[in-house]
Amino acid sequence: MKNLNLILAGVFFTVAAPFGGLLLGGHAQLGALGRAPAEEGGPLLPALEPGLAIQGRQVYLQLGCVACHTQQVRPAGQGSDIAQGWGARPSVARDYVLQPQVALGNRRVGPDLANYGARAKSDAEIAAHLSAPAAGSAMPAYAFLFSPAKDGSLQPNERGAALIAYLKSLRQDYSSPEAKLKQ
Repeated sequence: MKNLNLILAGVFFTVAAPFGGLLLGGHAQLGALGRAPAEEGGPLLPALEPGLAIQGRQVYLQLGCVACHTQQVRPAGQGSDIAQGWGARPSVARDYVLQPQVALGNRRVGPDLANYGARAKSDAEIAAHLSAPAAGSAMPAYAFLFSPAKDGSLQPNERGAALIAYLKSLRQDYSSPEAKLKQ
């Protein structure tokens, strides 16, 4: 019993040292990661999210979209994301540095949304898909986010407009120091 404190200290150090190494190692690699300038002195990327898109992120999480959609374009050899047109380059850590809560997702029931803003054609197209997804789609209808206008088009309510702004802000169509844009 004389050495109980020494044994407990040894067990604690054996567990704490590797855990601390993981934390400090991750911070050393990614802690100083920030926005990078575009080639030839262009704007810093990734771009800041507009205010409405920040609200839309919350709607996206509240509706559970993250359960069926990912936001990470896998590199060649790990999937066919680039071949399917979901992105022009693989996702890297720098793409997510400005996000307070990264919504990568863990399953792909629906398509990857990492570069959806570059693929989406218009607000009306996004609204039509959200309110009444294509037949055979596993996606539920979110008609409660919209109301019909007098001209027959769909008008998003506050949450619907925020979700559309968030989906349009999802863009990875720029070169990163870690992953150059495929032309």
